[in-house]
Amino acid sequence: MSRRESAWLVAAAAAFVLLACLPLLRHGYLLSMGVSIAMYTVLATSWAMFSGPTHYISLATAAFYGIGTYVVAGGLGSLPYPVLVALAGAAGAVAALLVGVATLRLSGVYFVIFTLGLAELVRQIVTWVQNNFTGSRGMYVLTEITEPIIYWELLALAAAAYLIGWRVVRSRLGFALRIIGNDETVAAHVGIHAASCKLILFVISGIFAAMVGAVMAPRYTYIEPSTAFAAELSFQVVIMALLGGVHRLWGPLVGVIPFAILWELIAARFPTQTVLLLGIAFLLIVYLIPNGVVGRLEQIVQAARRRATRV
Repeated sequence: MSRRESAWLVAAAAAFVLLACLPLLRHGYLLSMGVSIAMYTVLATSWAMFSGPTHYISLATAAFYGIGTYVVAGGLGSLPYPVLVALAGAAGAVAALLVGVATLRLSGVYFVIFTLGLAELVRQIVTWVQNNFTGSRGMYVLTEITEPIIYWELLALAAAAYLIGWRVVRSRLGFALRIIGNDETVAAHVGIHAASCKLILFVISGIFAAMVGAVMAPRYTYIEPSTAFAAELSFQVVIMALLGGVHRLWGPLVGVIPFAILWELIAARFPTQTVLLLGIAFLLIVYLIPNGVVGRLEQIVQAARRRATRV
């Protein structure tokens, strides 16, 4: 490990400790925003770990998130909460594995369409099961877990996501994924098993999304399929990651913080136009800053260096 990397790790650890002190301020609104930002940070970072190097746009986040939520909702009273969070991660891994085996050979719009429909498929299955076997469409999640605990759990997941992502980038898997993203045909010719590499990252992304759903379950108190498997969540995660930039591990964070704060204001003032505004935001990001804010800043710095060199 180089001195620069060591310095970055020390700075990240210091930032983590500082952020962990947020609940000590006893400010309800700040803590609520902190929970939202931490949640989206984990989701967007884990999404970018898969979609960034492979260039596959996955809209399956809501499906894995909802699975994790229902694992906790259905298991409370039977199993300890930490065990349920772990089981949620395992359920997300199994679901991602099954979906990945079936779909990662697809490319382009076909993969996007399948992952978009996955959340709706799972939602309909859960709704059918509850209507026919439980007699109700929702479930209560009554625990003693408070919002500060949820925040600390999400912060721990964010740290885990960054550590795993950092390790992947430095590994042979990360190198193989970058080749796959540039040209999958070339990757196949040099002996890289593209399907296996993509599947590993897709499973990791599914695990994190499911565990975030499990951690967030106590915050909702009452859960029903329409909220647990909301397709809007998948689009929000994609927009935040693309806004910040997916070619850097910390890029999604640059998009998460401003977009989460802005979205809080938009949802409060225009609650019936959120889907329309999401679509507009997606189009603006794709057309105006396709490489994200981080990519745009790097282009500006490189251009300035070239001009300085000429002078």
